[in-house]
Amino acid sequence: MGSVPILKVVIAGDPNVGKTSLVRAYCEGKFETSRVLTIGVDFQTKLVNLPAGTVKLSIWDMAGQDRFEVVRAGFYRGSLTSALVYNLEEPETLKSLVRWYHEVRRTLPQQKFIVVGNKLDLVPNPNDRVGRELARIIHAPYLNTSARTGEGVAALFETLAMSAQSCLPSPPAG
Repeated sequence: MGSVPILKVVIAGDPNVGKTSLVRAYCEGKFETSRVLTIGVDFQTKLVNLPAGTVKLSIWDMAGQDRFEVVRAGFYRGSLTSALVYNLEEPETLKSLVRWYHEVRRTLPQQKFIVVGNKLDLVPNPNDRVGRELARIIHAPYLNTSARTGEGVAALFETLAMSAQSCLPSPPAG
């Protein structure tokens, strides 16, 4: 039995868009209504079964506050894919995704991305045209999620895992 590859992915976006809630909903199967802001970075791991085999997803949840920008570049290193998360209820958090995109790209010019509109439970029929357009421009998939209801959460992390796995070198032909 071979070793399970570890795939580092990043969850980035403004404070209070639900990054930590998405990670906890996926890794722990729970949703907490009140949360303390992430300080610096938090991370969790989870085994994910993909068509090409099982991987261990190392999920790095970045603090969204501006004061942590100076340390985030070091945390981005080694990641293969980043989820750019915004709050569907707060359009200004979508506008910030361009800044987040460039912040990650300064450290990782070849990084792959996924654009995520979160808090779908609060905006059941979102006008996410601008989010989808950003995803198109940066050549990224677009997903809507709700950490509270779990809608789209598994799809988000499976998409992150498949995107990250696609960055690995192919095994030599047997």
